[in-house]
Amino acid sequence: MRITDIQRCEVRPGRLVEWTLSPATVAAATALPEDSRPPAYIQESHIRTARRVREDGLFVPTWLGTAFDLPGPVDLDVLQEALRAWTVRHETLRSGFRWAGGTGDELRRFTLDAADVSLHREDAGDFPDADELVRHLQGRFDSVADALRWPNLIYTAVVRDDGVSVYMAFDHSNVDAYSLHRIAAEVHELYAAGLAGAAPDSPGPVASYVDFCQIERADADGIDARHTIVERWRDFIRRCDGMLPGFPVDLGLAPGGPLPRQRMLCEALADADGAAAFEAYCRPYGGSQVGLLAATALIVHELGGQPVYRTVVPFHTRVKSRWSDSVGWYVGGAPIEVPVDGTTGLREAMRAVRDELRASRPLSRMPLARVLSLLGADFRPTSPDLYSIVSYCDTRSIPGAGHWAEQRAHGLIRVSYGDQVCVWVNRLYEGLWLASRYPDTDVAAKNLRLYVERLRDHIASVQHSGLTAAS
Repeated sequence: MRITDIQRCEVRPGRLVEWTLSPATVAAATALPEDSRPPAYIQESHIRTARRVREDGLFVPTWLGTAFDLPGPVDLDVLQEALRAWTVRHETLRSGFRWAGGTGDELRRFTLDAADVSLHREDAGDFPDADELVRHLQGRFDSVADALRWPNLIYTAVVRDDGVSVYMAFDHSNVDAYSLHRIAAEVHELYAAGLAGAAPDSPGPVASYVDFCQIERADADGIDARHTIVERWRDFIRRCDGMLPGFPVDLGLAPGGPLPRQRMLCEALADADGAAAFEAYCRPYGGSQVGLLAATALIVHELGGQPVYRTVVPFHTRVKSRWSDSVGWYVGGAPIEVPVDGTTGLREAMRAVRDELRASRPLSRMPLARVLSLLGADFRPTSPDLYSIVSYCDTRSIPGAGHWAEQRAHGLIRVSYGDQVCVWVNRLYEGLWLASRYPDTDVAAKNLRLYVERLRDHIASVQHSGLTAAS
C-alpha cells in the first residue's frame, strides 16, 4: 500500500456519500460513565500536544486515512453495515476521551458498547470535478477526524457506475500505519459476505487496543527516574544537545520561528528486482531496515557533516500475537547512534546500525512520553512530531497486500504544519516506495531531493554490482 496524501491518491469524480457516528450514538456516549482503563501515554501526549498547538493559535490536522476501491454497482446499505461491523470490531474506535470536569487537565476515557454504535449516512451530492472533491474531502476530514473532538472518524464513498472509492479518516490517536494497511481487506471481506448474505470468514471480536493501553500504562508506571531505560534516554538526549533529534541536514528554518508548512514527497525507490537485491545484500546484517538506516546515516553525513547520526527508530509494540489483528497506535521509539565520520562504506555502517538496533530496540516498549516525564526536563511539544523518523515496513505479509494494486489502495497522511522530517519506506510487491513530509522551504526541498536521489543510488548500486554484503 503506497503512503501518500489525498492530493496524490488519484481521486476520481462521482457522487459523495458520508458516514459518521449517528446522533443516537453520540448521545449514548455523552451519558456514559468513566471507563477506568486509561489512555495510552502516546494517546495522551498526542491529545495534549494538539491542545497546546491549538492554544498557540494554530490548527494542525493530524489525521491518518486509507483509500481503496470496491467493484460496482455498489449496495450502499450493505457497505454501511460492513463499515459499522468493522467499527464495532475494534474497541478503540468506539472509545474516546473527555477532560475531567469539562475543562480540567486529566483525560478520562469512555467506551460505548457495540450495540450502541450506529452510523448516520448523508448524501453530500455530485462532484464532477476531482480537485473540488479532494478539497471537500480534506476539509471534512480536518473538521471531523480531529484530536480535540469526538467522534473523530469519518467514512466516505465516491459512487460511480463502475464501483465505489472508499475514503476513511481517523484521528491518529486510534490508528497507526499497520492498522490502516489492514482495513481494505477487512472491509472487502465484510462487504462481500454481506452481499452474499453470509457471515465473514474471519472472527468478529479481536483483541482491544483499549486493553493494551491499560496493560502498557501499568508497566510504564512501574518504573522511576533511576530505571536503566530512563538513564539511557537521558544520556542520548544529552548527546543531542538536550533535545530529541531532528533530521541532521539544513532545512532552511530560523531558530525559534513559527511552525512551518509542510510539503510531501512520494515516489518509487526501486522496482521489485531492485528491492529483492537490496534485501539480499542487507540480510546478513538484519535486512532492508538496517540497510536503509545505514544508507541514511552515510547520506546525511555527506549533506550535513555530522560525525554521528542520531535518530529515533519507530518500532511496533505488537510484541504478542494477540494484538496482531487489533486496530490501535502500537508504536514506540528506540534511540540509535551511528558513527559515520571515517566510515568506509555501507557494510561498515550496517554493522553499526545492526548493533545499535539490537541494543536499543527493547527501549521502544517503554512509552517515550513516560520517559520524558521522568527526565524532569521541559519537553513542551510545539509540533505534532516530537522528532524526525526514517521508518521501514515490509507490508507484503499483511492480509490483502497482493490485491492492493487492483484495489487502488493507499495509506493517507495529512500534510499540514511541522518542523521535522518524517520518511516512510514500504516494501511492496512492486518494489520500494518512499513517502516523506518535510518543512516547505527551498533549502529543505533541495536537501530532501538529494537525500532521496542518493538513497536510490545506494539501492541501485547493490543490484548493479551483483554483490552480497558477505561477498
